[in-house]
Amino acid sequence: MENGRYSDSLQGKRVVVTGGASGIGLATALRFALEGSIVTIFDYNKKALDRISTEHPSIHYGVFVDVSNPNEVKRAFHEVDHLMGGIDVLISNAGISVRNRFIDITPEQWRKVIGINLDGIFFTAQEAAKRMLQQEKGVILMTASTNGITGHPYYTDYNASKAGVNLLAKTMSLELAPSIRVNTVCPGYVLTDMQRAEYTPEMLERVNENIPLKRHADPSEIAAMYAFLASDEGAYITGQNIPIDGGELA
Repeated sequence: MENGRYSDSLQGKRVVVTGGASGIGLATALRFALEGSIVTIFDYNKKALDRISTEHPSIHYGVFVDVSNPNEVKRAFHEVDHLMGGIDVLISNAGISVRNRFIDITPEQWRKVIGINLDGIFFTAQEAAKRMLQQEKGVILMTASTNGITGHPYYTDYNASKAGVNLLAKTMSLELAPSIRVNTVCPGYVLTDMQRAEYTPEMLERVNENIPLKRHADPSEIAAMYAFLASDEGAYITGQNIPIDGGELA
């Protein structure tokens, strides 16, 4: 790595980051822009998209899209074709979580969480894969979670969606090899705005006490893993679910 960047293998790569207007997605979009990639972000927050275009000019394009809607995803990828002429790397990251007891989850909440977290990753990955197969190369990376590896109370729908993402990636990696590499990154606790909205400062501190490294991850640390996996340095890694959790699963 030189000057905070990996090798020049990401220079000029056409990258799409979903959920790219905040949190892990924004950190990842900024990291790929630093690497010299051409970056388009997808997001459902129109105000955030407009703000990103002003505050972060290194991110080239923003597309308003609901990733849980397959027709909107198709439209968004046609826009990507027009804006960037195709795609080399997909970071399918958009997701939501709602803290609730299993017994209290409504059908509406279940469908919304699964729709964004699992359906959205499936729809975006499928559109990207169609294009990558034509060019016989590409990388698809997805944000899963340690919640998709082991159970966590109050997040039944979220946990189920992330477990689905992990196995989706493994299956895709078999079908799409050798042209396309597919992996998931499985963050543990990451200090994002979404995390701050769900946890009080006292709750955050209690969580930190149970993590061997005694802190949440910074979104930039997750972004660095995405950049590595997409670069030539990660060229022999596919079909993996990679935790970044400060030792929590250990």
